[in-house]
Amino acid sequence: MHQSSGRWRLGLGLSLLAVFLWGVLPIALKMMLEVVDIYTLIWFRFLVSFVLVAVYLGIRGKLPNIKQLSPNSGKLLAIATLMLASNYFLFTQGLALTSPANAEVIIQLATVLLGFGGLVMFQERYNLYQWLGVVVLTLGYILFFHAQLTNLITSPRTYLFGSGLVALGAVVWVIYALAQKQLLQSLASAQIMLIIYGGCTLLFTPLAKIATIATITDINLFTLIFCALNTVIAYGAFAESLEHWEASRVSAILALTPIVTLIAIELTTLIAPELIPPENLTSLGILGASLVVCGSVAIALKKT
Repeated sequence: MHQSSGRWRLGLGLSLLAVFLWGVLPIALKMMLEVVDIYTLIWFRFLVSFVLVAVYLGIRGKLPNIKQLSPNSGKLLAIATLMLASNYFLFTQGLALTSPANAEVIIQLATVLLGFGGLVMFQERYNLYQWLGVVVLTLGYILFFHAQLTNLITSPRTYLFGSGLVALGAVVWVIYALAQKQLLQSLASAQIMLIIYGGCTLLFTPLAKIATIATITDINLFTLIFCALNTVIAYGAFAESLEHWEASRVSAILALTPIVTLIAIELTTLIAPELIPPENLTSLGILGASLVVCGSVAIALKKT
């Protein structure tokens, strides 16, 4: 099993970068779904990511040698590719049927499952303070997402269906993340992502309407490019964080993503209210957010 390098500060910094980028991504994706179909949007994100990572590794002379991979690594790469492609589709389709805040709420199932996956698969351990952090984090989620959970119960069938797709996306993302961490035994994180991005690009190419990309202009073009760059930078930061920090602790930091999303929504509604409807937080929601932060910090930073 892959063991972390122990450079936890670097792992923390990379995790926080991923949190910020993933936090603002649902807003950008929701805007793009008004002008482009899901398959083309996902295809473009993977294509740009593949090209940028290929150029980066090519300049450094570190392109992966597929022939040197073991049969087990090949299977893990196939699993990781299929799972990440499925995650992109399920999350984006669920986002199209719901809202940025709701999608980010549901996808947080992934961080909890990733943490427990790290405990089981990689023999990582939580001490007493970290388990208390889990309790505080869970309580924070209950309070913070009270309004959204109530909304789920009273929403139309399509809204519930969209939420179910995002939840399934969380499950397949965990499978991808655990396979990704295990692959670090045989390949560098950037090499792994290059192969996965290439495979995902091929999977979505037959479904994409490539010609529509040329019709996108102005702020929509800028947003599309941001979505693509977000993909390569956020997943690159996440993949590299697993090299230096335990999966269970990375997952704790990723739990902060919904807070970034809600803050980004508030800022967006102040600057351009026509783009995203506002999210109204109650005092109970603010308390829940604070508990989520405290619980995440306890899990991530308490030394064993």
